[in-house]
Amino acid sequence: MIRLKSIGDAIPPVHRDGWPFIVGTVAVASVFAFVFPAIFWLLLILAGWMAVFFRDPERVVPTAPGLVVSPADGRVEPIVRAVPPPELELGVLRLTRISIFMNVFDCHINRSPVAGRVARIAYKAGKFLSADLDKASEANERNGLVIESEGGLDVGVVQIAGLVARRIVCWTSGGAGIGAGQRIGMIRFGSRLDVYLPEGSTIVAAAGQRAIAGETVIAMLPGTTLAPPFPTRRD
Repeated sequence: MIRLKSIGDAIPPVHRDGWPFIVGTVAVASVFAFVFPAIFWLLLILAGWMAVFFRDPERVVPTAPGLVVSPADGRVEPIVRAVPPPELELGVLRLTRISIFMNVFDCHINRSPVAGRVARIAYKAGKFLSADLDKASEANERNGLVIESEGGLDVGVVQIAGLVARRIVCWTSGGAGIGAGQRIGMIRFGSRLDVYLPEGSTIVAAAGQRAIAGETVIAMLPGTTLAPPFPTRRD
């Protein structure tokens, strides 16, 4: 049984990128406190939701080589074979794509699906269609990363804006070393992430399941023959 030392252990911290939104909303709410109480309370509720949206919980990351972990909290969409976005330069053949759809109540911190080196980062302007539509992968604004795994295989991960999401944030840079489950960015507010896997990967995730960023194993790279329990680290 897990024992919490304090109530703070049960409440995940808010990421620093969220504080300007939360503080700004509370400040505006205070203006209406005595003039329009209804607006005051609505804005306080909005500030509370933002604290949930920008939460940044610690995760227990599987560290065995060859594992691909979910880059986002959310629902696994139907798994398909699709041509990767051209800016990733992963070729013109169809690869297995696993998409994670985040609703506005999911944690929106995005994490690297594999350990390795950031070989490429490519931003592409686009539309803001609902992120649960399949065509959003091609039409919407997106930011793609190609991560060369420790085994030398390229894995593509794409942050895709959605109907509400209007801001993609990436915290890493080309050439940087990165660990599986390490924070790479976020999308405000809602959207999806696509993972493009090298040929021969074994799919572990299933459409409709809930995935946890940095924790849920969604696939294994070619040549990986592992079984749980996996070694882990906290991040």
